Amino acid sequence: MDGNDLVRSVKAVGTVRGLRAVRSALRRRRTDARGLPARGPERARVPGQVRAAEPRPGGGLVRFARAELEVRVTVGGAVFLGWDGAGPEPSYALAGPAPEPDARAVLEPDTDDGWRVVSERVTVAVSRHGAVEVRTPGGVVLRRELPPRWWEPVEGGPGRWALRSELAADARVFGLGGRAAGPRLRDGVYRLWNTDPGGAFAPGDDPLYITMPVQLVVADGGTHLAFYDNTWDGRVRLREGVEGAGSGHDRPGHSELRMEGGPVRCWVVTGTPARVLRGWAALTGAPAVPPSWALGPQHARWGFGSESEVRRVVAGYREHGLPLSALHLDIDHYDAHQVFTVDRESFPDLPRLAKDLAEDGVRLVSIVDPAVKARRGNAVYEGGLAAGAFVRDARGEEVRGVVWPGECVYPDFTDAGAREWWGGLYQERLDQGFAGVWHDMNEPVSFAAFGDPTLPRSARHALEGRGGDHREAHNVYGLAMARAGYEGLRRLRPDDRPFLFSRSGWAGMQRYGGTWSGDVATGWPGLRASLALVLGLGLCGVPYSGPDVGGFTGSPSPELYLRWFQLASRLPFFRTHSALRAGRREPWEFGPDVLEHARGALVERERLRPYFMTLAQLARLTGAPYVRPVWWGGPGDRALRDCEDAFLLGDALLVAPVFEPGAVRRAVRLPRGRWYDAATGEPHEGPGQVVLDAPLSRIPVLARAGSVIPVRGERGEVELEVWAPVAGRTGGGIVVRDAGDGWGTPKVERFTTRLARGRVVVERVTAEGTTRELGYPVRVRGGVQ
Repeated sequence: MDGNDLVRSVKAVGTVRGLRAVRSALRRRRTDARGLPARGPERARVPGQVRAAEPRPGGGLVRFARAELEVRVTVGGAVFLGWDGAGPEPSYALAGPAPEPDARAVLEPDTDDGWRVVSERVTVAVSRHGAVEVRTPGGVVLRRELPPRWWEPVEGGPGRWALRSELAADARVFGLGGRAAGPRLRDGVYRLWNTDPGGAFAPGDDPLYITMPVQLVVADGGTHLAFYDNTWDGRVRLREGVEGAGSGHDRPGHSELRMEGGPVRCWVVTGTPARVLRGWAALTGAPAVPPSWALGPQHARWGFGSESEVRRVVAGYREHGLPLSALHLDIDHYDAHQVFTVDRESFPDLPRLAKDLAEDGVRLVSIVDPAVKARRGNAVYEGGLAAGAFVRDARGEEVRGVVWPGECVYPDFTDAGAREWWGGLYQERLDQGFAGVWHDMNEPVSFAAFGDPTLPRSARHALEGRGGDHREAHNVYGLAMARAGYEGLRRLRPDDRPFLFSRSGWAGMQRYGGTWSGDVATGWPGLRASLALVLGLGLCGVPYSGPDVGGFTGSPSPELYLRWFQLASRLPFFRTHSALRAGRREPWEFGPDVLEHARGALVERERLRPYFMTLAQLARLTGAPYVRPVWWGGPGDRALRDCEDAFLLGDALLVAPVFEPGAVRRAVRLPRGRWYDAATGEPHEGPGQVVLDAPLSRIPVLARAGSVIPVRGERGEVELEVWAPVAGRTGGGIVVRDAGDGWGTPKVERFTTRLARGRVVVERVTAEGTTRELGYPVRVRGGVQ
C-alpha cells in the first residue's frame, strides 16, 4: 500500500471507515497467507496426439496421449466440449439438467487422423492434436479452438490453463458481461472478476460488476455464442482479424482465455442471432418477467433522508404531471446502515408511507446489501449464526470485512440452507410495504485501502456441498444471492411475480431478474457507456437493465440530463438515481424547458408500455433482448456490425440517442427496408445513412414499415399502431398482453399487414387462418406508396 491508496480509501468511505479498510485489507492478506498454498513448481501439459475415440450419445470421447475430450451435440444443436472429465454439471449457469444428447449426431473419422461429430445443425471436427473446429452444415468454420495448455502444481491442486481460439477475419465480438467500452469489444484484455470499481466508472474502466465468459461472435459466415462454464478469475485477450493481410491472405481474429483454475469446458450455440439467444436461454433459463409496473418510470436517490422528503419528491411528480411507477430507498433509510432494519426517526411509519404512495400508483423498492453487521444483539447476525449461514475461513472462523455498517460478516449464498434462511428475511421488507428489492454491494464488497475489495480468496464456501474457496465462488456470489432473494419472495408471496434486480451476477442471472449500470460517472462518456452496458448484457442473455439517469455522481448539465433521460426512456429499466452528495435528479430541477421535454419522454414511455410488456414476454419465450444491436436482423451488413450509437427496440423501432453536446442533428445508419421518422412520418430507405433532426425536445426514433406496435390509447386501452407496409411486401407484429402481476398465462397474438388497393389491411393470425376481427382499435401511420 502507498499513500495514494490510503488517501483514496479515506476519500471514498470516510476517515473512520477508511482506517477500518486499511485494517481489513491487512487482515485479508494475512488470511490468504494462511489459507492459500504458495504457488510452487508447475508442470506444463498439452493433450498430445490422438490415441482413440469412443462413440457416445450425441458424439463421443476422443482420447489423446495426455488428455481426453468429450464432444456432445445436444437436442436443439448446442455443442458441449469438456476436457479431462469435465461434464456439463454441476453448473451455476444451467437452468436445470443439461439438455439431452442428439441421438442423430454421429462420431466418424475425419481427415488427418482426426474425428468429427456430424449433426443436422452443426459439425464438430477434432484434429489429431486436439484442435476443435465448429462448422456450419455447409462447412464454414465459425470457431477454431487450439489445443488447451495446462500449468499444474507438482504438489497437486487446481491448475491454471489457457485456450486460444481463431475467429473469422471479419468477426466482431460482443458480450463478456457488462463492459463500459462496448458493446463491440475491441483489441485488448478483459478480466473475468466481478469488481466494484469504487466511486464511479467511465468507459475506460474494466472490469465492472458483472463479468461473464460469454462471447457472441458475428461474422459473414454466421453467428455463434461461446460460453466457457468456469467461475474462476480469468482474462480474455482479443485481437480482431484483418482481411487481406499480407499477400492477400486473411489474418484470423484471436481470442485467448486464461483461467486461474477450474474445469475446461465450453458450450457453443450457432445460428442466426435470434436462434443463438433462443438456444442460450434454453440452456441458462428464461428471463424473469418483471411486474408491469416495473416497466414504468422509477426514481431513486442515495440520500432521501426522511419520509417527508420522499413525500415531497412524489408530490413533485404529481404536481408537474409526470408519471411515476416506483420510488427506491437506498441505505440511508436503514438503522445505521444495517440490512433489514428501518431508521424509525426518519421513517416513523414506513408501512403507512408505502400504503399512501400505492394509492397514487407508486411502489416502494428497497435496497438490500448482503453484508451483515457483526454485533451481538443484531437479530440478523444472531439468526445467521444459528443457521450456520456465514462464510468462514480455513480455520472455521468467520470471515469479516468492512462495509457501510462497519465490521460485517457475509452469508454463504452457495449453501442451500443459507439461501433459505436469507430468503425468509424478506418478510420484513414485505411487512414494511416494499414491492420490490434491489441487491447492491454483492460482488461481494469489503472496503479495502489496497488490493482487491472483496473477501479473502481462501474464504471457504459450500458450493452446493462440493466445498471450495472464494476463488471459485466469487463470481457467482451475486447470482446465488439473487436466487436466494427470488426464491424467498416466491415463497412469501406466491401469487406475485417478484421484482428484483442485482448489481452483480453471472451467466443465468436473468432467471431471477435484471440489473442496472451501477455507479456510472456523470458525463457524456458515461451516457455512451450506459447504452454499451445494456446492449452487451442483452447479448449475454440479461434483457432487463438500464442506467442511472444523469449518472451516479456529480451534477449533469441540463442538456446532458435531458439526453440521458431520453435515452433511458427507451430502455427496459428506466430509473433516475444519484449519489449522496450528487446534484438533484428530479426533472423540474433543470428548468422549464427540460421539464417540458422530459414530460414528453415520460408520456411516450407510458404510451409504449404495452409494447414493453410484449417485449418482456417475448424475452421470456424466445430469449431475445428488448434492446438489440441494429445488426440483429441482418448480421451480414458489416456497416451495421460496427454501429454502436443506435439500437433496435424490439423489431419495430430504431432509436438513435444523442451523445454529443450541442447536437441538434445526427446521422443514423438504417438496416434494410423502409423506416418512418416516428415524429414526422417521413419515409427513409435502407440500407444506408440518413441525417435526422434531433432537437432538444426529442431524439430520433424510426418505425419499421409494416410493423404493428401495441400502445396505450388516450383512455388507457390498448390499441394497435400500424406503420404502412411497402407495396408488394407484408409486415406484422406480435402483441402479448400482460395477464396481471401474477403467474397467469399471457395470450400471444400475431398480426399481419399488407397493402390492398392502396389501403392498409391488418389481420389477426388464428389457428384457422386470418381474420379482420382484431379486437383492438387501429391507427395507421406513415405514407402509403
